[in-house]
Amino acid sequence: MTLIDAIGTVHVAVAPGEQPRIVSLVPSITELLCDLGLAPWLVGRTGFCIHPADVVAAIPKVGGTKAVNIDKIRRLAPTHLVVNIDENEKPTVEELARFIPHIIVTHPLAPQDNPGLYRLLGGIFGAASRAEALCAAFERSLAALQALPPRPAQRVLYCIWKDPWMTVSADTYIARMLALIGWTCWQAPSPERYPRFEWSDALAREIDMVLLSTEPYRFTEEHVDALERQVGSPVLLVDGEMLSWYGSRAIQGLAYLQNLALEAR
Repeated sequence: MTLIDAIGTVHVAVAPGEQPRIVSLVPSITELLCDLGLAPWLVGRTGFCIHPADVVAAIPKVGGTKAVNIDKIRRLAPTHLVVNIDENEKPTVEELARFIPHIIVTHPLAPQDNPGLYRLLGGIFGAASRAEALCAAFERSLAALQALPPRPAQRVLYCIWKDPWMTVSADTYIARMLALIGWTCWQAPSPERYPRFEWSDALAREIDMVLLSTEPYRFTEEHVDALERQVGSPVLLVDGEMLSWYGSRAIQGLAYLQNLALEAR
């Protein structure tokens, strides 16, 4: 199997007996690496890499996904860095590439990209069997979701931020997750992947439901109650990790999506 990342870089598998030193700047990837049994090789993570909590607690923090402590990472002497196109800034990655030999770039755009991600990281770090187990679990979860009876189409407004209000475009992992149950994300008149928008009566007429995500903005049931009174459309609080985290979390995410579809009928 050829190990090619999101920007076309071909990677070589770690030789048997070698002990790589991995820094992950992607929360969902950190969780995936742990689920692949690679936690002993993780030497750095972001402060947003919080799962699995009992495992990552022992892994040093190196800043956030954007505000990265370059000097601290240098002192950790990593052999591999795992990043994501959406979550990490290119100039930061380029600076880290000056002293980290192997940069693995990820960019899943749809749920179906996850098995390839499992196999890429499993192949590089000698965890192919665990990667295949995750692939099988993912396919079972996807098949269960696809076996649901047809559901009425819904146009939803998925909110990720407040002040300013922000949503997601169709060209996002979140939108493609929701599409699996026939929910189409309302599109702002903007080419941005995460555009701003303003509430209006016209907008309210275009949507069937509003989804408030628990991340990155921490929407709560109080926001749900207030917004329902404002817009007059059904408003639902949804687990942002389940709908936006790829990696091994996607297996649970598909099951969560299945329950969401059934509850919203």
